[in-house]
Amino acid sequence: MSRRGSSFGLLDRYILKELSGSFMFGVTAFTIVFVAGDLLFEAANLMIEKGISFSVVARLFVYRLPEVVALTLPMASLLSSLLTFSRLSTNSELVALKAAGIPFHRILRPVFLASILVGIGALVGNETVVPVSNRAAENLMKYEIMREKPSVLKEKVFLKEESGGVLQRVIYLDSLKAREGTMSDVIIQEFEKGRLNRISLADRGVWTDGEWWLLDGQVFEVTREGKVNPLLRFERQRLQLDLTPGQVEKASRKPAEMSSMELVAQIALLSKEGANLAPLKVMLHLRLALPWASVVLAVLGASLGVRSSRAGPGIGFGLSVLIVFAYYVTMSFSRALGEAGYLFPLVAAWIPNVAFLLVGGFFARRANN
Repeated sequence: MSRRGSSFGLLDRYILKELSGSFMFGVTAFTIVFVAGDLLFEAANLMIEKGISFSVVARLFVYRLPEVVALTLPMASLLSSLLTFSRLSTNSELVALKAAGIPFHRILRPVFLASILVGIGALVGNETVVPVSNRAAENLMKYEIMREKPSVLKEKVFLKEESGGVLQRVIYLDSLKAREGTMSDVIIQEFEKGRLNRISLADRGVWTDGEWWLLDGQVFEVTREGKVNPLLRFERQRLQLDLTPGQVEKASRKPAEMSSMELVAQIALLSKEGANLAPLKVMLHLRLALPWASVVLAVLGASLGVRSSRAGPGIGFGLSVLIVFAYYVTMSFSRALGEAGYLFPLVAAWIPNVAFLLVGGFFARRANN
């Protein structure tokens, strides 16, 4: 009995060793594809057309790399399991293992465990390294490449307030200094039943005693005929905005620059304004679902690898690209349905994983026979 358990331990280590080499090959190959197709073209364009120095472009490249690597992890899991089990099938090792009484689902155990570790790594990376690197890349593009002002100043901030899908108010800030609690050149457009009926302008805004106050402004009325008539001038007027300077700054931050916890806080914040939260909720659940595509695609790849015993690295890579393409097409459709409100955000995010897991389970069951 102990010898049988020992042989199983040897089997696990053997398969993990085979998987690791193919996995590193997959990460490298898919990263090169993404880098060659996007980042290198952008880098060349910045150096040749905009005259940006190589050191700045190299930093931008490094900042963008974590997001690319995180994207390749599910693809590499698929490719590594596909190539490994194709090789085991070609060498008749799977036949020998089955003849020894080891079922296919037991052979899959190291694949399953290894892909779970990859999924956890992707999840942790997406929550820590990727948002920080994306913010760094965005700041580098703005303040060094595009020669904009430093990050203490947030420019061109838009805030929208909706109720029941109907626009209620739009606040535009030409600039925001969150650390100082000041804003400048404020424009507020107020709507009634979707029609613009009032415009407020202010030179400045300040955060005082937990409230926003507008200074040196004017209010205009917009008639149904579209005429703009002045209503009043003011030196100081309270702005109904339940956001701190830091929250205003975060409200204009791109979702790709936020962690899941920051997205949750953003959703809670915008829910008070009646905004359409479906896109943000779908993105939040996708953040949690996509890392586990590593497990789903690894199981599918191993099950298909048994059936494609002559798949070399080239064929395996091509087949992996087709499967990944099908996965992301499915994800795009379910995401669109979720953002449009036809599916619950949780359902929309997890449909691709569930669908491909069922396909992988079907092929795994056939391979077990």
